[in-house]
Amino acid sequence: MTYSLDDIRRWTTETLISSKVRADNAASVAEALVAAEASGQGGHGLRRIPAYTAQARAGKVDGFATPMAETVRPGVLRIDAGLGFAYPALDLAVSKLPAMAREYGIAAASIFRSHHAGVMGLAVERLADQGLVALMVAHAPACMAPWGGRKPVFGTNPVAFAAPVIGEEPMVIDLALSKVARGKVMAARQKGEAIPDDWALDIDGQPTTDAARAMAGTMMPLGGAKGAALALMVETMATAMTGANFSTEASSLFDDKGPAPALGQMLIVIDPEATGGVRALARIAALARTIEDEPGARLPGRRGQGLRAKALKEGIEIAPEVLAMIRPETAQA
Repeated sequence: MTYSLDDIRRWTTETLISSKVRADNAASVAEALVAAEASGQGGHGLRRIPAYTAQARAGKVDGFATPMAETVRPGVLRIDAGLGFAYPALDLAVSKLPAMAREYGIAAASIFRSHHAGVMGLAVERLADQGLVALMVAHAPACMAPWGGRKPVFGTNPVAFAAPVIGEEPMVIDLALSKVARGKVMAARQKGEAIPDDWALDIDGQPTTDAARAMAGTMMPLGGAKGAALALMVETMATAMTGANFSTEASSLFDDKGPAPALGQMLIVIDPEATGGVRALARIAALARTIEDEPGARLPGRRGQGLRAKALKEGIEIAPEVLAMIRPETAQA
């Protein structure tokens, strides 16, 4: 059935509150999960709720945490997420970085003791909506081996980038450095579906189409050795440079066992006029038009933006098993 985003957001918020999450944090998490769902990113959307609520009830993530920001240098924030959800910490960063970037030309937020960053394109897009260019990196519990190795060292370690386009929605790039986001494998496991045999390796290092075996094994890097090298770059920026756990030290995001994952994220925001002069925004728009004018080409971010606009007007379809996660009473209907 199809439901409005407002209804889904309210049900999700109520579900989180009932699982030991403070109301403002629950609203922040619900906003991010519903936006991910509306963008067609179900692996980072409502299917995360069972793990999120179980972790909050167990104390693996602190649903009552308040992120704290410290300005350590001009243009540099350190944000302690307090072992809570990442989304309130990201909201804090997005609220403070624009003014800093306009004053100094560039600003950065280093987030530590954090959690799952979700669809990072949504965070950087909010900054591009304000005329700024944003780059974000994050890591995750280890599930990907360095090139030539067998032992997981990196997470899927995504990268997101957004830039404003005059008169249009921003361009948004958001990609995991594994061949696919691990959330897609999780979603396939929940649905009992097979996955392509080039997404992941099982614990014996063999390609697998079994999502459960893939979750127990390792993810394949995007672009082979190049993707693994980029994962190392992200690991450096999101862990060593933030004070967060390494991916090898972080506990799973998919269960309520063990200590808090204590992940890290790095968000860098640039005023394009500070680096490229008054014509910088026009030049970005010209580059975007060059791509859009190419038959068959599409500017990154347009698909998700289109899906969100449609969802805002028409609502979104929710599978019964997903609806039961936020409205348990429907499971009995």
